[in-house]
Amino acid sequence: MSQPPTEPAADLTEPLRAAIAEAENLVATAEFIRDERDLAEGYDYLAGSIQAVMQLSRAHGTSHPYFVTSTGPYTKMGLDNPDTLYYHANVEPGAEYLITGTRGNTVDLSFQVLKGDYSATDVPNGDDAFDDRRLDIAADGSYQLRFGPPKEDPGPNYFVLGEGASTLAVREVYGDWNAERRGTIRIERVDTLGTAPAAPTVDQLRKRYRAAGRMLLQRIHTWFNFPKWFYLDLPVNTLTEPRLTPGGLSTQYSSVGHFDLADDQALVITVPKSDMPYQGFQLGSRWYISLDYVNHQTSLNSAQAQVDPDGMIRMVVAARDPGIANWIETTGCTRGILQLRWQRVDRPLTAVDGPAIELVPFEKVRDLLPHYEYNSVDEAGWQERIAARQRGFAQRMLG
Repeated sequence: MSQPPTEPAADLTEPLRAAIAEAENLVATAEFIRDERDLAEGYDYLAGSIQAVMQLSRAHGTSHPYFVTSTGPYTKMGLDNPDTLYYHANVEPGAEYLITGTRGNTVDLSFQVLKGDYSATDVPNGDDAFDDRRLDIAADGSYQLRFGPPKEDPGPNYFVLGEGASTLAVREVYGDWNAERRGTIRIERVDTLGTAPAAPTVDQLRKRYRAAGRMLLQRIHTWFNFPKWFYLDLPVNTLTEPRLTPGGLSTQYSSVGHFDLADDQALVITVPKSDMPYQGFQLGSRWYISLDYVNHQTSLNSAQAQVDPDGMIRMVVAARDPGIANWIETTGCTRGILQLRWQRVDRPLTAVDGPAIELVPFEKVRDLLPHYEYNSVDEAGWQERIAARQRGFAQRMLG
């Protein structure tokens, strides 16, 4: 008969509980909180972060990897793109992994190898990330790719894991939420396939809780500071020219900014409809997460937006409804992040491809929209747009 443990496990969760208390204090004392709405959003962000790190700490092993959701509608972080499904699996550079999948009809599918500090490692041709144009995909949409150490004559779809590689990240990006369907994907570690992982011990579970606590604080600290590094030094209510996304996808350009709007103000953003497969705009909060994009139109991509007869997309960021299809709702958020993305690009983007932005009194919005009647929508039409978002979200099964 096995003996009971001599050391009680009562303090097993203590590192996580201490981290939660510290994270709660960081949220409660954030310098950008203006009102109870901001605080409530912060506490909801904290709840999602706790949920996320518990899931991620359980999937941290590399002997039998599987894909988990990196960030999503209920575990938000890092200005999550409303159009993107994010997956990742943990890897180690000395092992070989087989990824098998089928390509859906979404607008983009990309892969990125990351180190433990979330910086990109090298893959062939010096890229830090690549999309499925680098793959050999069969006529039925099926594909295989392998990641592992350098080898002679590795064959097609083989990618070398760089030194320190720890994570394989996958992004699948939607245009039309209602018409497009995601693909399938799985990962196998070649040398452990057909075996079972060892059952966790109490000591290993203790390490999981410590890891979850570290992840939680790293998550809060990193994304608190990210807007300061890349956004808040820019003049408020402006957008940059398109530029390659720092540390992101090799085929992604972005235009960024931050807003500060009173109830009687609006931002009119005008941008050409791109010939790139994906073009999207979204708002984010100062917690550096997306606003509610399911029940409110806080984002639009070029498949969803009303395009004016002159080929321009004109969007109005405002707290109040300007009566147009391309209203971007601030949902009570007075300060936050502005972000445009172009993905799967095949040429450099310049200022000509980028946005113009103007801060105006709300009552002047209509005067600045040359195709206002073409873009207008009544209350019933607006409810149809929101219903389409809710249904498209449910179809993706992002929960």
